[in-house]
Amino acid sequence: MMFPEYRPRRLRRTEALRSMVRETSISKEHLIYPLFVAPGKKVRQPIESMPGVFQMSVDVAVEEARQAYDLGLPAVLIFGLPEKKDSKGSHAWIKSGIVQKAVSAIKKDVPDLMVVTDVCLCEYTSHGHCGIVVKDRTSGGHSVIIDNDATLELLQKVALSHARAGADMVAPSDMMDGRVGAIREALDDNGYEHIPIMSYAVKYASSFYGPFRDAAECAPQFGDRSSYQMDVANSREALREATLDMEEGADILMVKPGMPYLDIISLLRQEFSLPIAAYQVSGEYAMIKAAAGNGWIDEKRVVLESLLCFRRAGADIIITYFAKDFAKSF
Repeated sequence: MMFPEYRPRRLRRTEALRSMVRETSISKEHLIYPLFVAPGKKVRQPIESMPGVFQMSVDVAVEEARQAYDLGLPAVLIFGLPEKKDSKGSHAWIKSGIVQKAVSAIKKDVPDLMVVTDVCLCEYTSHGHCGIVVKDRTSGGHSVIIDNDATLELLQKVALSHARAGADMVAPSDMMDGRVGAIREALDDNGYEHIPIMSYAVKYASSFYGPFRDAAECAPQFGDRSSYQMDVANSREALREATLDMEEGADILMVKPGMPYLDIISLLRQEFSLPIAAYQVSGEYAMIKAAAGNGWIDEKRVVLESLLCFRRAGADIIITYFAKDFAKSF
Protein backbone atom coordinates (compact mmCIF):
# COMPACT_ATOMS: atom_id res chain seq x y z
CA MET A 1 0.00 0.00 0.00
CA MET A 2 1.35 3.36 -1.01
CA PHE A 3 1.08 6.22 1.44
CA PRO A 4 0.99 9.80 0.21
CA GLU A 5 4.13 11.80 0.81
CA TYR A 6 3.89 13.67 4.15
CA ARG A 7 3.85 17.43 3.79
CA PRO A 8 3.99 19.64 6.89
CA ARG A 9 1.02 21.92 7.30
CA ARG A 10 0.26 24.98 9.30
CA LEU A 11 -1.96 24.27 12.28
CA ARG A 12 -5.55 25.12 11.49
CA ARG A 13 -6.68 27.15 14.48
CA THR A 14 -10.12 27.52 15.89
CA GLU A 15 -10.50 30.18 18.57
CA ALA A 16 -10.28 27.55 21.32
CA LEU A 17 -7.24 25.87 19.81
CA ARG A 18 -5.53 29.22 19.25
CA SER A 19 -5.77 29.94 22.97
CA MET A 20 -4.49 26.48 23.89
CA VAL A 21 -1.35 26.67 21.75
CA ARG A 22 -0.53 30.36 22.18
CA GLU A 23 3.13 30.68 23.17
CA THR A 24 3.02 34.14 24.75
CA SER A 25 0.49 35.77 27.03
CA ILE A 26 -0.07 39.26 28.39
CA SER A 27 -2.23 40.25 31.32
CA LYS A 28 -2.73 43.31 33.47
CA GLU A 29 -0.61 41.68 36.18
CA HIS A 30 2.43 42.31 33.98
CA LEU A 31 1.86 46.09 33.80
CA ILE A 32 2.97 49.17 35.70
CA TYR A 33 1.03 52.42 35.23
CA PRO A 34 3.03 55.70 35.26
CA LEU A 35 1.59 58.80 36.97
CA PHE A 36 2.78 62.42 36.81
CA VAL A 37 2.12 64.24 40.07
CA ALA A 38 2.11 68.05 40.27
CA PRO A 39 1.53 70.71 42.96
CA GLY A 40 -1.94 72.04 43.73
CA LYS A 41 -5.37 70.58 44.35
CA LYS A 42 -7.92 69.12 41.94
CA VAL A 43 -5.37 69.47 39.14
CA ARG A 44 -5.88 67.26 36.09
CA GLN A 45 -3.93 69.02 33.37
CA PRO A 46 -3.94 67.31 29.95
CA ILE A 47 -0.55 66.71 28.32
CA GLU A 48 -0.98 67.80 24.73
CA SER A 49 1.64 65.46 23.26
CA MET A 50 0.27 62.46 25.21
CA PRO A 51 -3.52 62.31 24.71
CA GLY A 52 -5.20 60.69 27.69
CA VAL A 53 -2.28 61.35 30.07
CA PHE A 54 -2.41 64.09 32.69
CA GLN A 55 -0.41 66.00 35.24
CA MET A 56 -2.33 65.39 38.47
CA SER A 57 -2.27 66.88 41.93
CA VAL A 58 -1.82 64.45 44.80
CA ASP A 59 -5.55 64.20 45.53
CA VAL A 60 -6.34 63.36 41.91
CA ALA A 61 -3.39 60.96 41.68
CA VAL A 62 -4.77 59.07 44.67
CA GLU A 63 -8.10 58.68 42.85
CA GLU A 64 -6.26 57.51 39.73
CA ALA A 65 -4.24 55.01 41.75
CA ARG A 66 -7.42 53.70 43.35
CA GLN A 67 -8.99 53.21 39.92
CA ALA A 68 -5.88 51.40 38.70
CA TYR A 69 -5.98 49.07 41.69
CA ASP A 70 -9.71 48.41 41.29
CA LEU A 71 -9.04 47.47 37.64
CA GLY A 72 -6.52 44.89 38.80
CA LEU A 73 -3.27 46.69 37.99
CA PRO A 74 -0.55 45.73 40.48
CA ALA A 75 1.62 48.86 40.52
CA VAL A 76 2.06 52.52 39.66
CA LEU A 77 5.27 54.42 38.91
CA ILE A 78 5.41 57.96 40.29
CA PHE A 79 7.10 60.93 38.62
CA GLY A 80 7.06 64.31 40.34
CA LEU A 81 6.90 67.92 39.21
CA PRO A 82 8.28 70.05 42.05
CA GLU A 83 7.20 73.51 43.13
CA LYS A 84 10.76 74.80 42.77
CA LYS A 85 13.89 73.81 40.86
CA ASP A 86 17.54 74.53 41.51
CA SER A 87 20.93 73.46 40.19
CA LYS A 88 21.10 70.43 42.51
CA GLY A 89 17.45 69.39 42.41
CA SER A 90 17.07 69.70 46.16
CA HIS A 91 13.28 69.31 46.10
CA ALA A 92 13.80 65.73 44.96
CA TRP A 93 14.65 64.57 48.48
CA ILE A 94 12.87 66.92 50.88
CA LYS A 95 10.32 65.34 53.20
CA SER A 96 7.56 67.60 51.87
CA GLY A 97 8.42 66.89 48.22
CA ILE A 98 5.74 66.12 45.68
CA VAL A 99 6.67 62.44 45.24
CA GLN A 100 6.96 61.94 48.98
CA LYS A 101 3.47 63.40 49.48
CA ALA A 102 2.03 61.30 46.67
CA VAL A 103 3.57 58.08 47.94
CA SER A 104 2.28 58.60 51.47
CA ALA A 105 -1.21 59.52 50.27
CA ILE A 106 -1.50 56.61 47.85
CA LYS A 107 -0.22 54.05 50.35
CA LYS A 108 -2.69 55.35 52.93
CA ASP A 109 -5.64 55.07 50.56
CA VAL A 110 -4.60 51.99 48.55
CA PRO A 111 -2.19 50.08 50.81
CA ASP A 112 -2.08 46.94 48.67
CA LEU A 113 -1.10 48.78 45.47
CA MET A 114 2.65 48.64 44.82
CA VAL A 115 4.09 52.15 44.55
CA VAL A 116 7.32 52.48 42.59
CA THR A 117 9.20 55.78 42.45
CA ASP A 118 11.44 57.20 39.78
CA VAL A 119 14.79 58.20 41.32
CA CYS A 120 16.42 60.92 39.26
CA LEU A 121 17.14 64.64 39.37
CA CYS A 122 16.14 65.82 35.89
CA GLU A 123 12.61 66.86 36.93
CA TYR A 124 14.02 68.86 39.83
CA THR A 125 17.09 70.59 38.39
CA SER A 126 16.86 74.02 36.83
CA HIS A 127 19.05 72.83 33.92
CA GLY A 128 17.08 69.62 33.28
CA HIS A 129 20.01 67.22 33.56
CA CYS A 130 20.12 64.08 35.69
CA GLY A 131 23.01 65.12 37.90
CA ILE A 132 25.33 67.92 38.98
CA VAL A 133 26.62 69.59 35.84
CA VAL A 134 30.28 70.50 35.40
CA LYS A 135 29.40 73.63 33.45
CA ASP A 136 32.85 74.47 32.12
CA ARG A 137 33.34 71.10 30.43
CA THR A 138 31.06 70.58 27.45
CA SER A 139 31.86 68.98 24.13
CA GLY A 140 30.68 71.07 21.21
CA GLY A 141 27.75 72.29 23.28
CA HIS A 142 26.05 68.91 23.16
CA SER A 143 27.40 66.25 25.55
CA VAL A 144 27.21 67.70 29.03
CA ILE A 145 29.67 66.39 31.62
CA ILE A 146 28.18 65.34 34.97
CA ASP A 147 29.97 65.10 38.32
CA ASN A 148 29.11 61.42 38.71
CA ASP A 149 30.24 60.80 42.30
CA ALA A 150 28.73 63.99 43.71
CA THR A 151 25.45 63.04 42.04
CA LEU A 152 25.46 59.61 43.70
CA GLU A 153 25.22 61.23 47.13
CA LEU A 154 22.11 63.12 46.05
CA LEU A 155 20.51 60.03 44.54
CA GLN A 156 21.03 58.22 47.82
CA LYS A 157 19.07 61.00 49.54
CA VAL A 158 16.27 60.78 46.98
CA ALA A 159 15.88 57.01 47.23
CA LEU A 160 15.99 57.09 51.02
CA SER A 161 13.35 59.84 51.18
CA HIS A 162 11.06 57.76 48.96
CA ALA A 163 11.52 54.69 51.13
CA ARG A 164 10.74 56.72 54.25
CA ALA A 165 7.56 58.00 52.59
CA GLY A 166 6.42 54.42 52.04
CA ALA A 167 7.59 53.49 48.53
CA ASP A 168 7.56 49.76 47.82
CA MET A 169 10.31 49.91 45.20
CA VAL A 170 12.70 52.54 43.84
CA ALA A 171 13.70 52.86 40.19
CA PRO A 172 16.87 54.88 39.49
CA SER A 173 16.75 56.29 35.95
CA ASP A 174 19.74 58.65 35.97
CA MET A 175 22.35 56.32 34.40
CA MET A 176 25.15 57.46 36.72
CA ASP A 177 27.93 54.90 37.19
CA GLY A 178 27.62 53.11 40.52
CA ARG A 179 24.23 54.47 41.46
CA VAL A 180 22.61 51.07 42.13
CA GLY A 181 25.34 50.14 44.59
CA ALA A 182 25.17 53.54 46.27
CA ILE A 183 21.38 53.40 46.62
CA ARG A 184 21.49 49.80 47.87
CA GLU A 185 24.01 50.82 50.52
CA ALA A 186 21.95 53.81 51.65
CA LEU A 187 18.77 51.75 51.89
CA ASP A 188 20.44 48.89 53.75
CA ASP A 189 22.23 51.18 56.20
CA ASN A 190 18.92 52.79 57.14
CA GLY A 191 16.85 49.66 57.65
CA TYR A 192 15.30 49.39 54.20
CA GLU A 193 16.93 46.14 53.12
CA HIS A 194 13.51 44.93 51.94
CA ILE A 195 13.07 47.70 49.35
CA PRO A 196 13.92 46.34 45.88
CA ILE A 197 15.64 48.33 43.14
CA MET A 198 14.33 48.29 39.58
CA SER A 199 17.25 49.72 37.68
CA TYR A 200 16.97 51.57 34.39
CA ALA A 201 19.94 49.40 33.48
CA VAL A 202 19.86 50.02 29.73
CA LYS A 203 18.58 53.50 29.01
CA TYR A 204 19.37 54.84 25.57
CA ALA A 205 19.89 58.48 24.60
CA SER A 206 16.73 58.13 22.54
CA SER A 207 14.65 60.51 20.46
CA PHE A 208 11.49 58.77 21.72
CA TYR A 209 11.40 60.71 25.01
CA GLY A 210 10.04 64.02 23.69
CA PRO A 211 6.47 63.81 25.00
CA PHE A 212 7.70 62.65 28.42
CA ARG A 213 9.79 65.80 28.70
CA ASP A 214 6.60 67.78 28.12
CA ALA A 215 4.81 65.77 30.79
CA ALA A 216 7.59 65.96 33.40
CA GLU A 217 8.80 69.42 32.33
CA CYS A 218 12.38 68.19 32.30
CA ALA A 219 13.85 68.98 28.88
CA PRO A 220 17.56 69.89 29.15
CA GLN A 221 18.11 73.65 29.04
CA PHE A 222 21.44 73.17 27.27
CA GLY A 223 23.35 70.29 25.71
CA ASP A 224 21.97 66.76 25.73
CA ARG A 225 22.24 63.58 27.80
CA SER A 226 24.39 61.53 25.46
CA SER A 227 27.40 61.57 27.79
CA TYR A 228 25.56 59.51 30.42
CA GLN A 229 22.83 57.70 28.49
CA MET A 230 23.62 54.89 26.06
CA ASP A 231 24.49 55.23 22.39
CA VAL A 232 21.52 53.99 20.35
CA ALA A 233 23.92 52.06 18.08
CA ASN A 234 25.28 49.81 20.85
CA SER A 235 24.13 46.42 22.06
CA ARG A 236 27.20 44.85 23.69
CA GLU A 237 27.36 47.90 25.93
CA ALA A 238 23.88 46.98 27.15
CA LEU A 239 25.26 43.74 28.57
CA ARG A 240 28.03 45.61 30.37
CA GLU A 241 25.60 48.12 31.86
CA ALA A 242 23.17 45.42 32.98
CA THR A 243 25.96 43.28 34.44
CA LEU A 244 27.26 46.19 36.52
CA ASP A 245 23.80 46.93 37.89
CA MET A 246 23.19 43.28 38.72
CA GLU A 247 26.52 43.06 40.55
CA GLU A 248 25.66 46.21 42.52
CA GLY A 249 22.39 44.73 43.74
CA ALA A 250 19.64 45.50 41.21
CA ASP A 251 16.58 43.28 41.61
CA ILE A 252 15.02 44.06 38.21
CA LEU A 253 16.75 45.21 35.01
CA MET A 254 14.90 47.63 32.73
CA VAL A 255 15.34 48.43 29.05
CA LYS A 256 14.19 51.86 27.83
CA PRO A 257 12.75 52.57 25.26
CA GLY A 258 10.85 49.39 24.52
CA MET A 259 9.79 48.50 21.01
CA PRO A 260 12.82 49.94 19.13
CA TYR A 261 14.99 47.81 21.46
CA LEU A 262 13.25 44.43 21.44
CA ASP A 263 16.58 42.89 20.47
CA ILE A 264 18.11 44.28 23.68
CA ILE A 265 15.26 42.92 25.80
CA SER A 266 15.81 39.52 24.21
CA LEU A 267 19.57 39.77 24.73
CA LEU A 268 19.16 40.51 28.44
CA ARG A 269 16.58 37.74 28.80
CA GLN A 270 19.10 35.23 27.44
CA GLU A 271 21.95 36.47 29.64
CA PHE A 272 20.29 37.14 33.01
CA SER A 273 17.96 35.31 35.35
CA LEU A 274 16.75 38.54 36.98
CA PRO A 275 13.31 39.84 35.99
CA ILE A 276 13.41 42.09 32.92
CA ALA A 277 11.27 45.21 32.57
CA ALA A 278 10.52 47.16 29.39
CA TYR A 279 9.35 50.77 29.27
CA GLN A 280 6.94 51.57 26.45
CA VAL A 281 7.95 55.22 26.42
CA SER A 282 6.05 58.40 25.65
CA GLY A 283 7.10 58.56 22.00
CA GLU A 284 5.82 55.04 21.38
CA TYR A 285 2.56 55.91 23.12
CA ALA A 286 2.17 59.20 21.23
CA MET A 287 2.75 57.58 17.82
CA ILE A 288 0.10 54.94 18.43
CA LYS A 289 -2.34 57.57 19.69
CA ALA A 290 -1.68 59.85 16.72
CA ALA A 291 -2.10 57.08 14.17
CA ALA A 292 -5.25 55.82 15.86
CA GLY A 293 -6.63 59.34 16.08
CA ASN A 294 -6.27 59.64 12.31
CA GLY A 295 -7.99 56.33 11.74
CA TRP A 296 -4.87 54.70 10.31
CA ILE A 297 -4.69 51.84 12.83
CA ASP A 298 -6.92 49.98 15.26
CA GLU A 299 -5.62 51.29 18.59
CA LYS A 300 -6.85 48.41 20.74
CA ARG A 301 -5.35 45.75 18.51
CA VAL A 302 -2.06 47.60 18.05
CA VAL A 303 -1.69 48.12 21.81
CA LEU A 304 -2.29 44.42 22.43
CA GLU A 305 0.18 43.46 19.71
CA SER A 306 2.84 45.84 21.02
CA LEU A 307 2.55 44.51 24.58
CA LEU A 308 2.72 40.93 23.33
CA CYS A 309 5.92 41.89 21.47
CA PHE A 310 7.55 42.92 24.75
CA ARG A 311 6.49 39.68 26.37
CA ARG A 312 7.65 37.60 23.42
CA ALA A 313 11.05 39.30 23.56
CA GLY A 314 11.35 38.30 27.21
CA ALA A 315 9.99 41.14 29.35
CA ASP A 316 8.40 40.11 32.64
CA ILE A 317 7.19 43.64 33.43
CA ILE A 318 5.97 46.38 31.08
CA ILE A 319 5.69 50.03 32.07
CA THR A 320 3.10 51.58 29.80
CA TYR A 321 0.73 54.55 29.65
CA PHE A 322 -1.78 52.15 28.11
CA ALA A 323 -1.99 50.10 31.33
CA LYS A 324 -5.31 51.47 32.52
CA ASP A 325 -6.92 51.23 29.07
CA PHE A 326 -5.64 47.67 28.71
CA ALA A 327 -7.03 46.71 32.11
CA LYS A 328 -10.43 48.04 31.08
CA SER A 329 -10.48 46.25 27.73
CA PHE A 330 -8.94 42.83 28.33
